[in-house]
Amino acid sequence: MAIREIEARLIVFMMVAIRCVHCVFTPADNYLIDCGSLTNTTIGTRVFVADVSLSSTLTPPSNNLANTSQNSVPSVPTSYGTALFRNARVFRERSSYSFQIKAHGRHFVRLYFFPFVSGGYNLSAATFGVSIQDVVLLNKFQPRANATVVKEFSLNITSDTLILTFAPSTNTSFAFVNAIEVVSVPDNLIHDTAKIVDPQGKYHGLSGQALETIYRINMGGPQVLPGDDTLWRTWENDQKFLLTPGLSQSFNSTGKINYMDGATEEIAPQVVYATVVELSKDAQNTAGANVNVTWQFSVDANWDYLIRFHFCDIVSKSAIDLLFNVYINAWLASEVELSLITFNNLATAVFMDFVLKADDASGKLSVSINPSPIINGLPNAILNGLEIMKINGSAGPAVVVIPPGSNKNFGIILGSILGAVAVVVVAIILCVVLRKRKLAKQSSKTWVPFSIDGLTSHSTVSQTSNETAFKIGQNGDLGYRFSFTVLQEATNNFDENWVIGVGGFGKVYKGVLRDETKVAVKRGNPKSQQGLNEFRTEIELLSRLRHRHLVSLIGYCDEKNEMILVYEYMEKGTLKSHLYGSDLPPLVWKQRLEICIGSARGLHYLHTGQAKAIIHRDVKSANILLDENLLAKVADFGLSKTGPELDQTHVSTAVKGSFGYLDPEYFRRQRLTEKSDVYSFGVVLLEVLCARPVIDPTLPREMVNLAEWGMKWQKRGELEQIVDTRIAGSVRPESLRKFGETIEKCLADSGVERPSMGDVLWNLEYVLHLQDADPSVSEIDSINRITELSPQVQNINTIYESAPAEEAGTSVHNDLTDVSMSKVFSQLIKSEGR
Repeated sequence: MAIREIEARLIVFMMVAIRCVHCVFTPADNYLIDCGSLTNTTIGTRVFVADVSLSSTLTPPSNNLANTSQNSVPSVPTSYGTALFRNARVFRERSSYSFQIKAHGRHFVRLYFFPFVSGGYNLSAATFGVSIQDVVLLNKFQPRANATVVKEFSLNITSDTLILTFAPSTNTSFAFVNAIEVVSVPDNLIHDTAKIVDPQGKYHGLSGQALETIYRINMGGPQVLPGDDTLWRTWENDQKFLLTPGLSQSFNSTGKINYMDGATEEIAPQVVYATVVELSKDAQNTAGANVNVTWQFSVDANWDYLIRFHFCDIVSKSAIDLLFNVYINAWLASEVELSLITFNNLATAVFMDFVLKADDASGKLSVSINPSPIINGLPNAILNGLEIMKINGSAGPAVVVIPPGSNKNFGIILGSILGAVAVVVVAIILCVVLRKRKLAKQSSKTWVPFSIDGLTSHSTVSQTSNETAFKIGQNGDLGYRFSFTVLQEATNNFDENWVIGVGGFGKVYKGVLRDETKVAVKRGNPKSQQGLNEFRTEIELLSRLRHRHLVSLIGYCDEKNEMILVYEYMEKGTLKSHLYGSDLPPLVWKQRLEICIGSARGLHYLHTGQAKAIIHRDVKSANILLDENLLAKVADFGLSKTGPELDQTHVSTAVKGSFGYLDPEYFRRQRLTEKSDVYSFGVVLLEVLCARPVIDPTLPREMVNLAEWGMKWQKRGELEQIVDTRIAGSVRPESLRKFGETIEKCLADSGVERPSMGDVLWNLEYVLHLQDADPSVSEIDSINRITELSPQVQNINTIYESAPAEEAGTSVHNDLTDVSMSKVFSQLIKSEGR
């Protein structure tokens, strides 16, 4: 290692060590209230003040107090003590505490509840809402009888006064609270951005969001009580959430934990990073990368969730030994290589934030860790801590808690609301009118409209009523350049109800042009990780590619900071949606084969239809679209790459694609070839046969990866055991056998052992004709007839070779794959053709 590199690493190590000397955070605001108590209550080093001494902060004043004996309070964490749950303040009407805020920023608001029976009060009958200014924290809340609960919220307070309001849900109900905390926390506790799980992208604006802590877990260690956390948090043990405890083991370290930039003891205390769950030794030695350690949690459906993972490698001998995957539900959240983040330092705290959108959130939320197959040592994966936070307001419009009162009061409130709504509506209309006037005057501020040959896109322009056709440089007609206004009109101003798909680039809308042409409009999301490069690639490729099994690009828009692509509309959506995850009727076996054949034709054209091959690089069932007749077309060329030069065998490039479909050879060596597409297409074929996701961490470990699981059955000669039950009875054994052989060849470990896409196409045509063949004609008899067909195959090649050079890559070759082997197989299989 060079001396300079050694010096650099030494400096980094010293910086990490320096940052470990950490001062305890002192909150600017620190309100601790023991509600309903006549005296102050000391818990550890903290003093909760009796709210009777703070009567000026309570509006209106309330004399409704309740208390119970210490023996009646269930066992609670010793750092809380039962004292905070022995008294309560009861509210018969809408009431508020007010707190003067010394420092704007993020605060914890904790509410303590224990519903006991005291005199005329049975607190378990209480139903109420809790809000802070315009943020609803709890709605129609009813604490569970005989159970203590602490509700923790994290809010960004921007006003000088915080008003905490309790409102009974009905005229006959009431509200109560046992204790309250309003405490400042570091603003960097919640960062502004996080990675969206599906579709992958960035979530912005977290620093201003109100969050509710649902779970805070210490993996592999004991419960961490508030007194052992600098922010007075509780961390639960993970054991009750583990689905398969036998696959994991716990480990704890007594060594020093290092904190780097962004990670501090306020993010998580050292005790969390010093304990870990990893794969059990048996799992490491026997199952390897097939093992998934999974935790499952009950959550409310249809909410956005912020999920924070805490990692600290205290188990490896070398920092480069650990490479693993993290899943949230069935989606790959991230491939984790801690050494890249920690500069190869072990025992260094790291955290990662992800957002699970409401569309993907059901009543169960699972997280899994899974070792990567490409490591030198034993496969392993770790997790030290986990936090799950509900993003307040993400389930829809804010909930308005209306306090019980007279009809007169209700009418005043309702009238005020309607008046405010009317004012807002008028303001919105004015804004829309002004915005439309400004649209024509605005220009791009972040990127310049481009051309393929380096000139600007204002070369040759001709106006039409609906759009602007334009040509660029020497490349000729690039298609239509639509105005943004036309696409707004076509998509009903990008109506969310018109969304037909969401990808890494952005949302796809259904659109209708003025001449009634249906189109698919893909609008780039400025927050997406994909952007200009993918936009350019898609336009440049599709402008020179035309094939009936490739989705056609109709035009694009590059006005006003927009990146919008306009495609032909595919009525039936994605192949994936017809296989699983929707209520669409199942495709029959013959339809599935025809879709596979059409897709193979499109990919074959990509690989052979130009002077240099085009490698798709993201072949998957979600990128195969179906028209109204179920004709398959390959889509989404944003990651596509031009193939190697004639004197080269591969393209060296960064790994991109979709997990589960990635060619393992490409993944290991960053060497991309057409055979990488062949591997991905082999996974699609297996997906078509089995109708299940390619990666599903909720399944038993041997079933998680579809490619591995499917090949085990294929090599046993028992592929029929995993065929989609909806079509199993209709698949002829000869057809299935040939289909399985084709998949096996596509999924060969080495690219040189895989067939070309043309060979795959030939085999799929053969599979279809075996399915349709006269049962009296055996497969062996059919194969023996291949030699009779060479003149027809030669004739096709002659037609292609004799075509003019400018046509060879377009119309003639477009049709070549369509007639590829149809007539050939018709004579190969059918008895009347013999």
